[in-house]
Amino acid sequence: MNRNSSAAEPPQGVGAVRAGRTPSGANPTLSEAEIVAAALRVVRVDGVDKLSMRRLSRELGVSPMAPYYYVADKSELLDLVATAALAGIRIPEPESGPWQVRLRALIDQIDEKLRKHPGLGDVLIEQMLKKQLTLIDAAMEILFDAGFSPRNVLTAYATIHTYLFGRSRVVNDNGPGPLPQQLPKSFARAMAHVDDLRGKYFYEFGIATVIDGLEAQLVRQQSAK
Repeated sequence: MNRNSSAAEPPQGVGAVRAGRTPSGANPTLSEAEIVAAALRVVRVDGVDKLSMRRLSRELGVSPMAPYYYVADKSELLDLVATAALAGIRIPEPESGPWQVRLRALIDQIDEKLRKHPGLGDVLIEQMLKKQLTLIDAAMEILFDAGFSPRNVLTAYATIHTYLFGRSRVVNDNGPGPLPQQLPKSFARAMAHVDDLRGKYFYEFGIATVIDGLEAQLVRQQSAK
């Protein structure tokens, strides 16, 4: 793995104006960066479900058919958006610190992308699993370096993945709606801090708990030998 480059590089050039044509209605100056930026604006304002080629064309101020000369369909558009959203994540060098520090640095960067692009969590999951395996491989390599067994590397990564993307869904969810006025005593005491579930505290508490738990599991694994 080349650790001197980002795990997810930004896209290079528009899906080549198809077959080198610039048909009527297409904007010859339209770039992939503009297409991706417009798509991200739509996602940010309206949500990923509202992103369509027609909605994209309105955001770009071009004819409804124009985006099709640059991007084949919504699936390809989402690939471009996810690739751009994950761009710039740096894989920590082995000498940059102990495994806990390196793992946390990598996870923090992924979480930052999820915060920056709310609503894209499911798209980013699919992108990471299908086309950005370098990020998953980097996390697993850190866990192998720490001494985890192959079985525990897989389970540890799955735990991290579940926390990262599960938390993202909670943060972006509208919640269950108003609660009853009369709440059980302990529940009411805890719910006084419900706003923390949408803030940085939730992430900090959760990821520290996950990494501390992994550290304890590693000690358990090693003492069982």
